[in-house]
Amino acid sequence: MGTKTPSEADILRPIGTISTTYLVLVAIAGLALLAFLVGWAYQLQQGLVVTALGDWGSGGGVTWGIYIGAFIWWVGIAHGGIILSAAVRLLGMDRYMPVARLAELLTISGLSAAGFYIIVHLGRPDRMVTSVIGHYHITIHASPLVWDVTVITAYFVLTATYLGLTLRYDVSRLRDQLPDRLDPIYRVMTIGYTEKEDAVVERMVWWLALAIIIMAPLLLHGGVIPWLFAVLPNYPTWFGGVQGPQFLTIALTSAISGVIILAFSFRHAYDWDHIFTDDIFRGLLLWLGFFCLLFLWLQLQQNITGLFQAPIDLTIAALARATNPIYLTSMSLVFVTLSYIFAQAIRPSLFTKRRAVISGLAVLTATILEKVLFVVEGFLHPTFDIYGAVPGVYVPSLIEIASITGTVGMVCLFFLTVAKIFPVVELHAIEHLREEHEHD
Repeated sequence: MGTKTPSEADILRPIGTISTTYLVLVAIAGLALLAFLVGWAYQLQQGLVVTALGDWGSGGGVTWGIYIGAFIWWVGIAHGGIILSAAVRLLGMDRYMPVARLAELLTISGLSAAGFYIIVHLGRPDRMVTSVIGHYHITIHASPLVWDVTVITAYFVLTATYLGLTLRYDVSRLRDQLPDRLDPIYRVMTIGYTEKEDAVVERMVWWLALAIIIMAPLLLHGGVIPWLFAVLPNYPTWFGGVQGPQFLTIALTSAISGVIILAFSFRHAYDWDHIFTDDIFRGLLLWLGFFCLLFLWLQLQQNITGLFQAPIDLTIAALARATNPIYLTSMSLVFVTLSYIFAQAIRPSLFTKRRAVISGLAVLTATILEKVLFVVEGFLHPTFDIYGAVPGVYVPSLIEIASITGTVGMVCLFFLTVAKIFPVVELHAIEHLREEHEHD
């Protein structure tokens, strides 16, 4: 525990300060997003032909590439984030209370990025109205796209409700210390609030957390999203029962990595050593190591069943995956991260917060590489013969690559903005830390 006593002033500090570093970060994130928006505008003008994602059949391309791979990646980060937050509340993991809201905000921003990818990949944004919303009662029965939209929307509403209920408590008690210029926002957030609702809200949040934990393996990143791939027997790299748990473990590794990076960034920017303690980072690293182990184990299951006397189509697809430099890079990053986590658990002197952040960045890089390759390989090595004697080839366009940096910039802008409006650490967490500090 740090020597300083956590206080309300600590979590209010980001709201009242704007530094040169903050403005530089806003500019960098804004430029990354703007670069992608310019590319997207060009795509809207010329059509998806500029990405070659419509190049099917004799052209030897794929119709899903980085757009869908990154979509799955962001959905995974989002779902893993809210699962982490729900576990903190449901299982009484008070140690991680300071990072619970960061995980919730990561879910909101991740779902927003994932939803944006759906619109981008549609080619024409108006199809979201004409094809999805306008004919929802028909398309919900057969369209994977509509199931994606449904799941993301449901989870967004659930998470926003979850976050909004806890924010009412904080804003109402800190209102006198919050800036008057944002009063309209705070009024909306606390409409009808009375202290009598606190006990009711606490129960509601607990039940919401329980619903999230139950829904995760059944409907979200352990259910609907992987099922869209796992039930297609014509694609040997997709088909199979391993996809549900595989997607879920990748989601949790990605979300924990994101929370580590966010916690370190806020700790460094606002001297929150006594809020985001070394103990939190050590604990998050251990959880990251556990899910990295599951990630690699499930990958091993796929490789063993695909390479050992498998049907010809599965053998070809599995061999292509196992020898692909992108796949080997992804698995190596996860393995090296797992090795470091194991080593620092045995020898604590190896632990540093910067190494924890590097581990998080390595895992996020590995998971985005794996997800994009997963999507692409399914099209390049299908059971039926699309390309004749010539194997399929996919080279991502600059617009697709810019979409990754652009959505990362969008999520960064989200956190940079939110941090100036309300506390990114719960008041309950500060109260709990203060009680522990006084007890010590």
